[in-house]
Amino acid sequence: MSRSGRDPGERLKTGKGRSQSSIQWLNRQINDPYVKQAKIDGWRSRAAYKLIELDEKFTLLRGRQRVIDLGIAPGGWSQVVRKKVPAAKVVGIDLLPTEPIEGVTIFEMDFMADEAPAALEGALDGAPDLVLSDMAANTVGHKQTDHLRTMGLVETAVDFAIQYLAPGGAFVGKVFAGGTDTELLNLQKRNFRTVKHVKPPVSRKGSSEWYVIAQDFKGRKEADTDIDPIEDD
Repeated sequence: MSRSGRDPGERLKTGKGRSQSSIQWLNRQINDPYVKQAKIDGWRSRAAYKLIELDEKFTLLRGRQRVIDLGIAPGGWSQVVRKKVPAAKVVGIDLLPTEPIEGVTIFEMDFMADEAPAALEGALDGAPDLVLSDMAANTVGHKQTDHLRTMGLVETAVDFAIQYLAPGGAFVGKVFAGGTDTELLNLQKRNFRTVKHVKPPVSRKGSSEWYVIAQDFKGRKEADTDIDPIEDD
């Protein structure tokens, strides 16, 4: 038996009104060891372990003072930031409601709204030195469409980071298999001194998600036109 009291191979009984995709998702949740461990460790989602692994590999959180969490719900990444750098100011934003997190300012609004940037920066009392984005668009079941919709969010998040990050800051964003397209990649290479793609070990087997790690923001006035090849880890 697992710690949850369920057999490891237990499957959810099909319920009326549930779609097949919903049933499959619930079955994955029931049998996912990271979901169970997250409950034990007090994390709101298994995604917390992704940021922990990314931080161990790229030292993203050490010394950070102002952090923005785009698409914060349900709050796992902000929990990790609070634990790793408790002195940092953390602000999150999401269209979905998010339960309060001690030490985190949360806005329930669209980060693409005209008033959002000023609200986020005002809550931080300055420019962020880390912008996190674990956002993904709601899927419709068509791979190409789902990819394009999520990449649209990534592009907007990158633009946001470039516009508001303090020099030396970093950006972490979710992408799908294939990474960022050439135009977006070049934009990041012009504005950050290192840009890499990585798939955290905690990402589910068969998942197409990757993360782009852009570090050492040059500052808007210092961005150059030198383009280096991206590195995949």
